[in-house]
Amino acid sequence: MAKKKNVLFECQHCGFTTPKWMGKCTNCGGWDSLVELSEQQQEVIKLTSTSSPSGNNKAKEITQIVEEHTERFSSDDAELDMVLGGGVVPGSLVLIGGSPGVGKSTLLLKIGSNLAKQNRNVLYVSGEESEGQIKLRANRLGANVDNLYLLAEIRLEQVLGELHERAYECIIIDSIQTLYSETIASAPGSVTQVRQITFDLMRIAKERRIAIFIIGHITKEGSIAGPRVLEHMVDVVLYFEGDSGHELRILRGFKNRFGPTSEIGVFEMRSDGLVSAKDLSSRFFNRTKSQSGSALTVIMEGTRPIVLEVQALVSDTHAPNPKRQATGFENNRLNMLLALLERKLEIPLNSYDVFINITGGIKITETSADLAILAAIISSFRNRAISKETVFIGEVSLVGDIREVYQLDQRLKEAASQQITKALIPKKPIEKTAIKCYEIDEVSKLLEWF
Repeated sequence: MAKKKNVLFECQHCGFTTPKWMGKCTNCGGWDSLVELSEQQQEVIKLTSTSSPSGNNKAKEITQIVEEHTERFSSDDAELDMVLGGGVVPGSLVLIGGSPGVGKSTLLLKIGSNLAKQNRNVLYVSGEESEGQIKLRANRLGANVDNLYLLAEIRLEQVLGELHERAYECIIIDSIQTLYSETIASAPGSVTQVRQITFDLMRIAKERRIAIFIIGHITKEGSIAGPRVLEHMVDVVLYFEGDSGHELRILRGFKNRFGPTSEIGVFEMRSDGLVSAKDLSSRFFNRTKSQSGSALTVIMEGTRPIVLEVQALVSDTHAPNPKRQATGFENNRLNMLLALLERKLEIPLNSYDVFINITGGIKITETSADLAILAAIISSFRNRAISKETVFIGEVSLVGDIREVYQLDQRLKEAASQQITKALIPKKPIEKTAIKCYEIDEVSKLLEWF
């Protein structure tokens, strides 16, 4: 009797597997994305998702385990070193994602040249551009260094064969979706190919202590293309944020096994490539005359305080459902704050469109900007300008209270360094500051400033 064939289908969008074909993936919602896997591809999934236990491994008491000290070397770029947690770790696998044209290839080619100047052998593997095209970019970036090697190749076996030619300390893969392994019967960029290639690169990085940077394409939803297991396999996941029409780029960490994930790196796109942004604090707000609908706040990105300008536009509408749109701020939280204004301050915003924008292309992920959002909305609604010498720092609760925020002293020091003289805060700071602070504990007291 013939052995029953194992049938397995895999989603080409998220990597979800199921023994039964479905028209719609139950994990990501993608339509017609399930593809039947061959027996060879099923073996790849088993190999990359499970590891065989070693007979020599035994459980130990945690008090008997010796702590490992992570070695690092600098990339000669202060912003990247900050996001990585202090520098590049030998044997680490770093995944960098971002939209096309944001500067991923430009940054890593520059980093490769920086490492090559330290007498480190660096291999730049490109599956999307020819060596001549990369050479043109290197001329523009000033990245012509002897120890930087280029390889225009999409076959993984050829890339691994190059590692036998010389001892590399860093490898840059541009991009992971263009590589393919000749041992797998599927197209480059498929879920099976991406999973297997990442697994092989991870093994090489750990065995030979080579730092590997991988560039990953992103989907229209903003996530890295390929299965979620790709992000689980690597050590560090970084995302490039920023508008291609704006010179500032933000590199944000989402996973880091060797350091914090709260840090960001800010770069500036120039004619000679991406460089670390200088005078960062003045890039996210305008020092010109005061205008209605504009308020300043101070947020924390990791250990770095940043002064931001919050802009609001409140306009009449005749539509039955007024618009509520936010750029750089969570839309659900904006709706909550608007409901709070209507309930606590009796401001009739149900017949007005409300638009919020955070300048500089940065996205606010903390609640300390709530007070500034309310101030900007009230300023636009009443058409009264707010002084550029005033910042609003505080979290707003559903009951209308202004709650404390962490690291308030650091925020006020940064504001003082930008010649800001007044601050509306929920509680007086512990340390003395050059800014005159006004304590505000309820939303209703905010109207006194208008």
